[in-house]
Amino acid sequence: MIPKAELHCHLEGSIPPALARELAARNGLGVPPGLIGEHGHYVWKDFLSFLATYDLVCTTVRRAQDFGDVIYSYLASVARQGAVYVEMFCSPERPAALGITYNAWLEALEGGIDRARRDFGIEGRIIIICIRHLGPERALAMARAMVAEPHHYVVGFGMGGDEAQFTPADFAPAYRLAHDRGFGCTVHAGEVLGPESVWAAINDLPVTRIGHGVRSADDPALMAELARRGIVLEVCPGSNIALGLYPDRKSHPLHRLIEAGVRVTLNSDDPPFFHTTLGAEYDEAGLGEAALRGITRTAIEASFADQATKQRLLREIGP
Repeated sequence: MIPKAELHCHLEGSIPPALARELAARNGLGVPPGLIGEHGHYVWKDFLSFLATYDLVCTTVRRAQDFGDVIYSYLASVARQGAVYVEMFCSPERPAALGITYNAWLEALEGGIDRARRDFGIEGRIIIICIRHLGPERALAMARAMVAEPHHYVVGFGMGGDEAQFTPADFAPAYRLAHDRGFGCTVHAGEVLGPESVWAAINDLPVTRIGHGVRSADDPALMAELARRGIVLEVCPGSNIALGLYPDRKSHPLHRLIEAGVRVTLNSDDPPFFHTTLGAEYDEAGLGEAALRGITRTAIEASFADQATKQRLLREIGP
């Protein structure tokens, strides 16, 4: 089995329907009507309904321990697919809304990561993400909280949400703070919007990675610049196809990006929503074993883990 690593997966977006049912039951909740279809999959039809379905799934997570169980469940599932390392996007907004303190939430996530390492040998780390459409002031407050209460598993800062809201430059104060305190930085761009969103991200924010970034393939000059700077794209083909950015894998720009010298990784984004897995992304990438192993090495090299962890993982996966 080819060793794998993942840099782009959302915590609540990793909850499969069976776990959503389990969480709802133990929290004394009913599964929201219409959430899960007759074939056992989440029901949604377009980007807006996907977001609404995502929010419904999040309602099943109510306690700090739930968050720990979610990250454990995901790490266990991808370890069985050959994954050795995962960075999970985690937003403090949801636990805060439930009255769960930042430290209690992180303690639960740490417990899930530690259990997964003990049971499966996989390493997990956390990227704190702000929500773009909630605005730059909220993002700066989140970055301040992150640097004020450092945690050894929190290794990076990122941003999700609606790409059409605000500009990357608006979030520069939050990103500069995280970067200056030694956190790795990534940002969603070039998914819904075109190459201009990636240009803005790499010019205005101290990022070494771009979440998605596939629309960079529309601009040869941008691909050349990404290759020159060594900026890594967290590519999620299954997600892009499910959301209608591309009709199928043949038309997806993964191979064009690679041919242009852009460093890429393979990721699942919100796997149960998009009927994919990290293993499926590797299997369906249309690449040979050497190229796939190279993608795993790129992911580990581009990860925000400490150097000792990176070097150990690189030794373990081999050439």
